[in-house]
Amino acid sequence: MDSRQFEYQRDMDALRFTDEQKRILTARVATGAAEHTSPTRRRSICRMAVLAAAVVLVLAVGAGATAMLKSPGETFAPIFGGSAAQTEVIDKIGHPIGASDTDNGVTITADAIIGDAYNAAIVYTIRRDDGTALLPEGTDARSLLMGGFGWTDLPVRGGSHGSSWFMPDEADSSAIQMVQTITADAPISHCTATAEFENLCVWDDEAGASVPVVEGKWKFRFDVDYEDSSITLGGGETFTQDGMTFTVDTVSVSPIAVKVDYTVDSQVQWSNAPSGRESEADSLQMQRYFENVEILLTKTDGTVLNLSSSGGSVKPGSGITVCSKGGVFDQIIPLEELESISVGGVVYAICQ
Repeated sequence: MDSRQFEYQRDMDALRFTDEQKRILTARVATGAAEHTSPTRRRSICRMAVLAAAVVLVLAVGAGATAMLKSPGETFAPIFGGSAAQTEVIDKIGHPIGASDTDNGVTITADAIIGDAYNAAIVYTIRRDDGTALLPEGTDARSLLMGGFGWTDLPVRGGSHGSSWFMPDEADSSAIQMVQTITADAPISHCTATAEFENLCVWDDEAGASVPVVEGKWKFRFDVDYEDSSITLGGGETFTQDGMTFTVDTVSVSPIAVKVDYTVDSQVQWSNAPSGRESEADSLQMQRYFENVEILLTKTDGTVLNLSSSGGSVKPGSGITVCSKGGVFDQIIPLEELESISVGGVVYAICQ
């Protein structure tokens, strides 16, 4: 496998709920039954039998329990847009999760996931269980780094790439959110993900290294389950540039992401640069085969989104080079708001 594929692979382990988590879950159900006048409450629980059943359900199904979770729209709207059209898309194709792990008095919970066949976005909440401030005073959540392990692994055959960032909770100093996006070469929906994290860190300029501000190790599993709303375009169209012919194999477009697969009629030749270093020759090769391939997404209002800098993979072999390029948008875009996508000048209509 080519070393320049962008892959993040981690070992698997079993989801576990601690006794403390079970106690908190049970207490929350009981609170929901007692405080029937709460404005955030969704339904009235009037009988002890119903309450007991709810407690059993929460403790029994673990990661699959959704009765006490926020809807995908509530989770993703502050991150990917909260218009009526965006929220409708999120609630249609998103899925609540609720799986978590606790260590050193801090719990990380996977709140919800949204995605398509090849892309996913996951929102996690990181919370200090005793309600005190999660981060030291003056620490900006947006400057955090995940030390050690810090990724969501999906059991796919092929490469993957993505991004991760943290967001403060302005109303609750005991919690922050972490967002991760993943784009894979192979389909990722309907599988089991493993989330594994170690230490929240900040960068120390003097030390020239990351320094932990919240220590712990968290590892749990959850189902990757959501509705794939992507459409597939293209198949065999060609364009030429840099003296090479590019054949578009397939284009996948959804409200959250784009993925383009194409084949180049020559094999990229890498230098023998040391691992982790890119030589000037390799940089030029990446530009010719990958970076210079223009991807433009045009909305019905005339807005053009340049996705040419998206990540992906480059796989040479047998005289050709197979490439995959794409990623998750920074906002939800309903398909009816997308007019067309252009790959290397080849235009595909989206909105019919």
